[in-house]
Amino acid sequence: MKNKKFLTISILTIIIAIAAFFRLWKLDTIPPGLYPDSAIYGNDAFDSLKNKDFKVFYPENNGREGLYMWLLALSFYVFKTSIWSLRIVGAIVGILTVLGTYLLGKKLFNEIFKNEDKAEITSLLSSFFLAVSFWHTNFSRIGFRAILVPFFIVFILYFLFIGIKNKKLIPIIISGIFLGLGFYTYISYRFIVLVLIPLLIFWFYIYKKQRLEKKYLFLIFVFLFIAFIIALPIGIYFLNNPSDFFGRAAGVSVFSQPNPLSSFIRSFLIHLQSFNFQGDFNWRHNFSGDPQLILPIGIFFIIGIIFCIKTFINYFKNKNYDEAEIYIILISWFFSMILPGALSYEGIPHALRIIGTIPVVYLFSGLGAYLLFEKIKENFFKTGYKFFLYISIFILLMGIVISEFDRYFYKWGQNKEVENAFSKNYVKIGQFLNSLPDDIEKYVIVNQNGVPVPFPNGIPMPAQTPIFIERTEFGKNRAHYILPNDLEKIKIKKDTVFIPLEYDTRLFSKLDYLFTIGNIKQKDGFSYYEISLKDIISCPPQTVQTKK
Repeated sequence: MKNKKFLTISILTIIIAIAAFFRLWKLDTIPPGLYPDSAIYGNDAFDSLKNKDFKVFYPENNGREGLYMWLLALSFYVFKTSIWSLRIVGAIVGILTVLGTYLLGKKLFNEIFKNEDKAEITSLLSSFFLAVSFWHTNFSRIGFRAILVPFFIVFILYFLFIGIKNKKLIPIIISGIFLGLGFYTYISYRFIVLVLIPLLIFWFYIYKKQRLEKKYLFLIFVFLFIAFIIALPIGIYFLNNPSDFFGRAAGVSVFSQPNPLSSFIRSFLIHLQSFNFQGDFNWRHNFSGDPQLILPIGIFFIIGIIFCIKTFINYFKNKNYDEAEIYIILISWFFSMILPGALSYEGIPHALRIIGTIPVVYLFSGLGAYLLFEKIKENFFKTGYKFFLYISIFILLMGIVISEFDRYFYKWGQNKEVENAFSKNYVKIGQFLNSLPDDIEKYVIVNQNGVPVPFPNGIPMPAQTPIFIERTEFGKNRAHYILPNDLEKIKIKKDTVFIPLEYDTRLFSKLDYLFTIGNIKQKDGFSYYEISLKDIISCPPQTVQTKK
């Protein structure tokens, strides 16, 4: 038993180390650039830390729950403000989710197999597949708050399951804390309610058979009351600001379509097939169009989910309800957390909106892999090829690691499409601004469309990236962020640089028309307009004034 325990701990340590490597290696440079949606998280966290003003909900950019910004502020306080410290939060959350998947999987699979060794192997396989997953690795690294959703679901179910099975209050309290905090994460998390409802009904049935319904009601009351108290501040905020509750979701909902039912069915089927056939086309979310799961894991996933659905149906047909517990957890989790994607019509399949399915997808995959192993091992053992089987499994697992590593860090991470998707040029512009001395006047012309945000002055969202990059160096912004129409208001008094976010011939012609003596220059893939003080001195004053 000691040797088994040591072996398990050793394998789990290796898996966590692999998960950490996948989520931490070159974290500041892969993905390349910094998408404005991530940058605004950083800017809000920076402002919250600076002004000591932490909000439960940040309404800018279609609204964002506050927990991720609080964690970023803590990271900036500990590590200083940088792209790395912005991304490290998601990376750590991703690593902990791999550990949580193992812990939860071990509890669930032990109920399925009634055998600790089988449960151990299956949960290790599940956490291993998650550790090297392109899908989960990517969302652990890009600085989106949605990565909190799988983390919270895993630990809610883990502690709730322990508390209910062992009739213990402390795990119930911990689960309630996780449940309440989860409402400060991401809109798709709210579907956790649909995961819990069938479970709570089932467990009431089990406790009632044991004549312990009062004990059960007390435990669930504590669980829900703690969650309610913790979630109360954001609940009050939404009561006072109901439009923020839905945010952008209302605009992309299938209910805004002419035929909501057919739109929902279509979206649901598209998301269902995305695991194995054709995944998210957005380069920020996926290797455009690739299935969410690599081929072997996709096969294991199909085996695992079919086994669970088939077993669940058989238990209900035979009225063996007591044994259906684990299948209710897994099936309700999967189908509930696919709904945030299925209820939308824009950008489908959408790997971000169904992020809550990630742990359960890999639990199905681990289960499918073990069931397949059990099916084929007898033939290998009978024919004396036991050693060959284990070598083949090792090669398969190493092949998955190498394939996912190569796909994420090289084929995807060094792809030009990914650079564009993550606005790498905006980071370069921010770094260029940081390299300029204080005595040069700096103007960033925001000539890109986007949601206007209050800071600075209703400028569209794309400006958030260079704003954040400036803050990483100086703790403030030295540049002025303006719209193209603001150029007429500017008077040149010293060396000045104008940097448009995107190259536009007409915009540079306008700068030439207004200021006449500047020069268009290029640097590292972007262009800017420079006016030198020496040129200003050598020319009549009126030539550098805005033309009427």
